[in-house]
Amino acid sequence: MGVVYLDNAATTPLSETVRTAMRPFFEDQFGNPSSTHEVGRKARQAVERARRTVAQWLEADPHDLVWTSGGTEADAAALTGAFLARRATRPHIVASPVEHHAVLHTLSFLQSLGAEVTFLPVDSDGRVHVEDVVAAIRPTTSVVTVMAVNNELGTVQPVDAIAKAVKEVDPAIVVHSDMVQALPTQRISLDGSEIDLASFSAHKIHGPKGIGVLYIRKHTPWVPYLYGGNQEAKRRGGTENVAGAIGFAAAVEELGKAFDRDVEHIRTLRDRLWEGLRVVPGCHRLSPDDAAPTILNVAFTGVRNDMLLMRLDLAGIEASAGSACTAGSLEPSHVIQAAKGDAYIREAVRFSFGVQNTLEEIDHAAGIIETQVREIRERFTTS
Repeated sequence: MGVVYLDNAATTPLSETVRTAMRPFFEDQFGNPSSTHEVGRKARQAVERARRTVAQWLEADPHDLVWTSGGTEADAAALTGAFLARRATRPHIVASPVEHHAVLHTLSFLQSLGAEVTFLPVDSDGRVHVEDVVAAIRPTTSVVTVMAVNNELGTVQPVDAIAKAVKEVDPAIVVHSDMVQALPTQRISLDGSEIDLASFSAHKIHGPKGIGVLYIRKHTPWVPYLYGGNQEAKRRGGTENVAGAIGFAAAVEELGKAFDRDVEHIRTLRDRLWEGLRVVPGCHRLSPDDAAPTILNVAFTGVRNDMLLMRLDLAGIEASAGSACTAGSLEPSHVIQAAKGDAYIREAVRFSFGVQNTLEEIDHAAGIIETQVREIRERFTTS
């Protein structure tokens, strides 16, 4: 068997259907959507069709969607825009400590501009509790941000309940959610929620990299932070990524064709791998039982994740530690540390699944993982 790719939470392979949909916009349909001639008008029409397609799946008004370069920009634009809109009177932000670095690094930047950030407690699953959010609110709170699905543990956060509770305390507070990891397996209804800002990315659902969406509910206190043109109703300057938008829409259409069946398939893959790993001595499941089916985070006592991942890579199994790589060495996961303490931060490994994976691949991977764990324990002394 060839390489088994189990890092779908990082990115998914581009669907051939998506590739086919995008190809004309790299070739003869190359127009700038801001141009007024025929080639430009066709590009504009394509971009707006794509916007409507994505909006329909998210149950949102198409006018509330802004194209971005991905989930990171969507997170940064959401938080920066909401903070700058009311920084003089509402400098306080409430956030979970297990957010993606796109949120955490943006918050650090905003702190340099005067933002006051309160980080919420989380339980051993990395889950935020509604009552803790409410307790953290101040009269000067401008934004609450909690991700919908954690990218390392797969923990599903009660974001709709959080938004509802926040609005009951203070309807003027803006609620943002990073929904990048929720998109593959959750049916999302933005119009049916009280979330004001939400971030999405195409490459988690077999779409292209370099394209995302920021949802901005009408009348939300928010200002743009990327200038240079009147695109996106003056909410984001810069020529739209036409091919990327088409690819995002094509990926959403494909996602919806057999959504429930595909989610169940992914859940079966996740459960099958766990069944294969749970018999390995010293294997601990770090993901909660009710985690999103795309993610399984485990730790093997005494087995460092950097060593295990390197050996798995050489054996044709591609996974991750769910944390940033700096100069070739894995940084300890802030998510694992917040939820579990220091016990597993050097041992946690994330396996994540896509619709293209098969049960045969999972069984093969389980055998390889067990072998590598055993060999590491036999040959090396870890700390």
